[in-house]
Amino acid sequence: MSNYRRWRVSGGVFFFTIVTSTRTPLFLNEENRRFLRESFQHVRSLDQFELPAMVLLPDHLHMLMQLPPGDTDYSRRVRQIKTLFTKRLSELNETRKGVSMSRKSRGEHNVWQRRFYEHTVRDEDDFQRCADYIHVNPVKHRLVARVSDWKWSSFHQWVAEGYYNLDWGTGSDWFGDEFKKFE
Repeated sequence: MSNYRRWRVSGGVFFFTIVTSTRTPLFLNEENRRFLRESFQHVRSLDQFELPAMVLLPDHLHMLMQLPPGDTDYSRRVRQIKTLFTKRLSELNETRKGVSMSRKSRGEHNVWQRRFYEHTVRDEDDFQRCADYIHVNPVKHRLVARVSDWKWSSFHQWVAEGYYNLDWGTGSDWFGDEFKKFE
């Protein structure tokens, strides 16, 4: 098993990008979105964590995950979410169809890219920058013209809590170099 260098911060907040295999738009399907939501709920019931911000796009998701004090194992949670979702999906159809020899040898399915992007949030400014990137992502990908038009996002909760105005993030100034590192 690979030993990736990860910055482990007890009770830390982490930004993630998790992508489907070959960028398959699995999350256009309502049932798949429900499977993913149930996978998150199940893992949260076993291993507590908070999701301060999240967006679900057709072929990937971005999220901020905060671990409880004394805990550093975000990898286990991400792995469990991906595994549960894959199992639910495989109950309905053949997820191993067209699987490469490399994936077959590892017993993998054609659902997720093998790894995920992780960034340790350093401070409040970094947290806000990550949350802004998460929420503006549907506009960046030209899925909607306004952030408020995308319903699979924590943006609406942030508006309700007073962190954003409903028309926040509709300008083109969101696609500068500071967000390139999250792609």
